[in-house]
Amino acid sequence: MLCFLSLLLFTLSLTPISLSQPPPPRALLINCGATTETIISGRLWLPDTDFITTGTRINFTQNVLHPTLSTVRSFPLLPQRKFCYVVPVYRTGKYLVRTSYYYYGGSGEGELPPVFDQIVDGSFWSVVNTTEDYGRGDASYYEGVFRATGKSMSVCLASNVYTTSDPFISGLEFVLLGESLYNSTDFGNSSLRLVARHSFGYNGSMISYPDDQFDRYWEPYGENTPTVSKGTNVSIDGFWNLPPRKVFQTQWTVNQPRSMEIPWPLEPLRSSVYYIALYFAEDTGASSRTFNITINNVTFYDNLRVPPTGIALFANRWPLSGLTKIVLTPASGSTLGPLINGGEIFEVIPVGGRTHTRDLIGLNGLKNGFQNPPFDWNGDPCLPKESSWTGVTCSNGSNIRVTGLNLTGMNLLGSLSPNVANLTALSDLWLGNNNLSGSIPDLSTLRMLKTVHLEDNRFNGPFPSSLANIDRLQELYLQSNNLTGQVPSSLKAKLGSNLRVDPQNS
Repeated sequence: MLCFLSLLLFTLSLTPISLSQPPPPRALLINCGATTETIISGRLWLPDTDFITTGTRINFTQNVLHPTLSTVRSFPLLPQRKFCYVVPVYRTGKYLVRTSYYYYGGSGEGELPPVFDQIVDGSFWSVVNTTEDYGRGDASYYEGVFRATGKSMSVCLASNVYTTSDPFISGLEFVLLGESLYNSTDFGNSSLRLVARHSFGYNGSMISYPDDQFDRYWEPYGENTPTVSKGTNVSIDGFWNLPPRKVFQTQWTVNQPRSMEIPWPLEPLRSSVYYIALYFAEDTGASSRTFNITINNVTFYDNLRVPPTGIALFANRWPLSGLTKIVLTPASGSTLGPLINGGEIFEVIPVGGRTHTRDLIGLNGLKNGFQNPPFDWNGDPCLPKESSWTGVTCSNGSNIRVTGLNLTGMNLLGSLSPNVANLTALSDLWLGNNNLSGSIPDLSTLRMLKTVHLEDNRFNGPFPSSLANIDRLQELYLQSNNLTGQVPSSLKAKLGSNLRVDPQNS
């Protein structure tokens, strides 16, 4: 019942807007694998080197559909590892995020494009499968709408059970959206994954910027369908989501007052809930065009009368599964056939959570202290659970904390940052057999610590006597370092044979 109420509410809530030629959207455009800045259609595309530190750049030699598709960044096929772009954003900003993929052929002859996952800030976004587009010589695009919870967002690629070759990416875009767009969605708990966005009755090239001020892609839905051309002066003021004027210059309609069936979207949908927006505008001044709308034989809206200024219908949580059919049926007494101009459908996907802010600060501090941190220490440390950071163990549940850190024998250089004190749920700290130097910071805030292994490093400075204040500590290995001072007697008595230090400290 909720979806019907919200549909009626947003049908009636129309706010006048200006649809003059828009300036370029506020966006960060990343040309993956490129090494220099590029101006394309008056917009700046940046190389990706400031946003990721791993992967391999690959250049195309053949002609491509768009300049940004001439390079890609490829990543090794490593199970349970993710590779993340981290970009600066405005906290609480609502972003359209778009990834593009144009397969470069892989490392072997006849190798099929890989299938892999893409992740935003620890939440699963979608599976990337470019095989069908690659077979047609086309690029693949994926789009979603996400709320930024911090000053940066991450987009990550990760292998899944279907991945047989190296994941890759061609382009990455972050477009800041107006706050009124898609604002019936609870972005604190959900995000939107684009399924389809079409201009009905249109069979031209893709509609995007500058026609769409937010550079959304509106695909043509016009082949073998009735099309009516419209003038450019049709009034469409007041539309939520701000669809471009060009969408209303064509429509799908029938001349007689009879039903019109639209198979849309064309691909079957997995069982889930969906955000649906349908857009209509009357260009004849007719007052007798009234029709009913059903989706898979369920009433979506009855007795819709489209005004010349246009109208938009919304449902923010509509259940769908399999193939979908929209039917527009003339209402009793209507002398004209139904019409439709445009539509968008998104899957509503849950936000998967986020690692506790205190732990994010702690781990990023550790990362900055290491000269050679693990290559996958980007994005969310704990989520998704199957691709957490190397050496990091996390708790379950809604309050996600870091409970273990094991980077033993990874040849780490650098120092142990004092920010480790932020990991207040940590029970095991294992950094033995590395090349870490400097002093050992105060660990007394880590009240949950049970085991500490810092042996076989190059730590110097005073013995960390603060460890004696950790009641739960059961095991402490500090041998083969260059520490000065003596082990507190209370620590000796408590740990016994589970305390290992150099002779000068015993």
